[in-house]
Amino acid sequence: MTLLKQILNFYINSSIHVALSVFSLTWITLLELDLSYSESVLYFVFYATITGYNFVKYFGVAKFRHRKLANWLKLIQILSFICFVLMCFYALQLSIKTHVFIGCFTLLTILYAIPLYPKHKQTLRNVCGLKVYVIALVWTGVTVFIPVINSNIEVSTDIAIIGIQRFIYVLVLMLPFEIRDLKFDNLKLFTIPQILGVKKTKVLGVLLLLMIFLLEFFKDEISQTSILVLSITAIITGLFVVFSKVEQQNYYSSFWVEGLPIFWLVLILMFN
Repeated sequence: MTLLKQILNFYINSSIHVALSVFSLTWITLLELDLSYSESVLYFVFYATITGYNFVKYFGVAKFRHRKLANWLKLIQILSFICFVLMCFYALQLSIKTHVFIGCFTLLTILYAIPLYPKHKQTLRNVCGLKVYVIALVWTGVTVFIPVINSNIEVSTDIAIIGIQRFIYVLVLMLPFEIRDLKFDNLKLFTIPQILGVKKTKVLGVLLLLMIFLLEFFKDEISQTSILVLSITAIITGLFVVFSKVEQQNYYSSFWVEGLPIFWLVLILMFN
């Protein structure tokens, strides 16, 4: 049992789980827009997510404690390097326009972890109330607009709606994390639960999910299957938001909530 727990912890801490979620949302975009399966886009997104997330999470640790790194952190460093190489390999297969777009989000990721002015020690992560919106923006750009730009198609009304839905959905996914971290976060961060309180944050999450559902009917092309899948996904996600609390079980947010995009993809593949 201890070995299984160690494997699960490594799977989560090494960002493989979140990478699968970003991979899933990107594949969902391809399916929603009836675009062909793109190995270069999907694999780039997967390896870039592991590289980016591990850079953000462990940059400070690796910088200041490199001589005393725990074995698990050394393994994560090795994994991150391998993923960085693979990310570069698949990036070379993407279009020039996609590279320019990727560059913008790479800069955002760097500024999220490293202060623009080192003396001030102020990163985007520490700017009041900005954290969740930066994450939602990056996820939306990566999972919606990278596949669209690389496919060289114009941004239609449906694509714009998918982008808005994706941005809102990622915000909702962040709410259980924000509630969990309420007891740790500096009050100066002005997170959503700090501003609204836990109960109103849950109400906001449900309302945002309802907005995502209603936006589906503004698309030019809708189907009963897509509405059914979105309904199930929204309900399950809503339940996780409603039942989230400050004192959470270890894997409530980091595994179950973060894995909801994988569940969404599985539903789409089952019904298609």
